Amino acid sequence: MNKFGKAILASVLAASLAVTPVFAAPDVEGIRQSKEASESALESLKNDLAKTIENINELEGQLVETGEKIAQAEVDLAAAQEKEDEQYEAMKLRIRYMYEEGNTSFLTGLLESKSISEVLNKAEYIQNVHQYDRQKLEEYVDTKKQVETLKAELEQQQAELMAKQAEFEEEKANISTMVEEKRAEVAELDEQLQVAIVQAAAEEAARRAAEEAARAEANQSVSDNNNHHSNSNTPSNQTNNNTSSGNSNVSGGSTSQGGSGDTSVAQAIVNAAYSQLGVPYVWGGTTPGSGLDCSGLTQYAHRVAGISIPRTSGPQGSGGKAVSNPLPGDIVCYSGHVGIYIGGGQMIHAPQPGDVVKVANVYGSPWYRRYW
Repeated sequence: MNKFGKAILASVLAASLAVTPVFAAPDVEGIRQSKEASESALESLKNDLAKTIENINELEGQLVETGEKIAQAEVDLAAAQEKEDEQYEAMKLRIRYMYEEGNTSFLTGLLESKSISEVLNKAEYIQNVHQYDRQKLEEYVDTKKQVETLKAELEQQQAELMAKQAEFEEEKANISTMVEEKRAEVAELDEQLQVAIVQAAAEEAARRAAEEAARAEANQSVSDNNNHHSNSNTPSNQTNNNTSSGNSNVSGGSTSQGGSGDTSVAQAIVNAAYSQLGVPYVWGGTTPGSGLDCSGLTQYAHRVAGISIPRTSGPQGSGGKAVSNPLPGDIVCYSGHVGIYIGGGQMIHAPQPGDVVKVANVYGSPWYRRYW
């Protein structure tokens, strides 16, 4: 193959590389989905644990109430027993008195009566005393039985509540174990996600470097071919040289201060920002997963994508390329504050001390800078 054919082949290769779509590494999205599923399962387990603890607290209240009722039943039972004993002793005294006095005293009392009415009244009185003793004794016995029955029912209820409490305690222990296991799983997936994001960014940077090298080689081949034909000093070659030179200028045009405009790099920036959701705000913080401030977050997200930007918000807000129509991956700039634009009028930022990295609506009148 002659030099001209090689140049054409190189140009075609460079053009195909330039239009090849680039996507984030599939394992990054897969790990993120697994992490989100685990986080959802963790929240569900936390809700189950909260309900179980609520049930245990409710049972404890019922146990206290039942214990108080049992204690009162024991007091009532003791009082009923005391009343029964007192009535029984009183009845025994009256029976013994009547037995010791014998029928003579009874008959004497009747014979000494001055009228039949008095006789009947004394007889009725004695009968009423017997009936009263029996009635009271039966009442106290019935009361005692009722209290004993109530106490037995309360003790049975107490035993059932304690058994249910033991079941809930066991359930609580099991759910607590699952919560800790799920937390560990989420932490492990988060670590895997961070590694995958960094690897994907590194692979993307390497691919872009290979593309740039291929473009440079193709452009060099075209340039060499143009020089060759220019040296032949023929009109047709001169025409071809002019045409090729024009193509070379188009293919090898310089990029802007803001970078290459590769959306795959922008996606890597957004992915890195998403990976830090929930990380605490720390003033001056630059440690991903532990503590970040606003500019520490934006710097980290760009570093993952293979882009170096200034450390603080001021220089970040004045560097790169100014854009009026922001795209995901651009920096949202305020006076003394920055964030990562993610589209839909939203950004990911580290707001202030006491807060965490989170998604928020873009507010106020920011300006935007692009480094990709």
